[in-house]
Amino acid sequence: MREPIERIRETVTVYTARSSTGRLSGPGFEAPCVFGKGGLIAAADKREGDGASPVGVWPVRRIFYRADRIEAPRSRFRLDAIAPEDGWCDAPADPAYNRLVRRPYAASHETLMRGDGLYDLIVVLGHNDDPPVPNLGSAIFLHCRPDHDRGTLGCLAIPRDELVALIETFHPGDAIEMAP
Repeated sequence: MREPIERIRETVTVYTARSSTGRLSGPGFEAPCVFGKGGLIAAADKREGDGASPVGVWPVRRIFYRADRIEAPRSRFRLDAIAPEDGWCDAPADPAYNRLVRRPYAASHETLMRGDGLYDLIVVLGHNDDPPVPNLGSAIFLHCRPDHDRGTLGCLAIPRDELVALIETFHPGDAIEMAP
């Protein structure tokens, strides 16, 4: 059973400035961020592949890192090293929808070990995961920011150094709020 939202110790909130950029801020923390190129939308309106980020308070579920590229940040969470066979299912009709899968995998999925560095650190956010509802969106991650402001495919991204610093402050029960 997941922690109820009322038990969240600290929430970090996205405040938007333009359609896909904003600020991620919380107690003692602030960083520029990018989010879905489709903007922020109500979680009930989120659909797989729409490129939008869902508005809401999303608990931190787990954290992955690329052990071949960076040291594991200090964390109160268990950190899992990303393996070459790790993927995340984004096929709404698949039983593993919005779950970690092992590649090769027959259904559509994202590869977690990317060459571009965006997934050197991944914070899995608790959107549509308890249980996953087909087509309401998968893989809402907080990850490393790209070098542009064009937005993500629905995730939230901040510069890698700021992401490391933020992960080091997380406590079980913390969440990320995406709010317009």
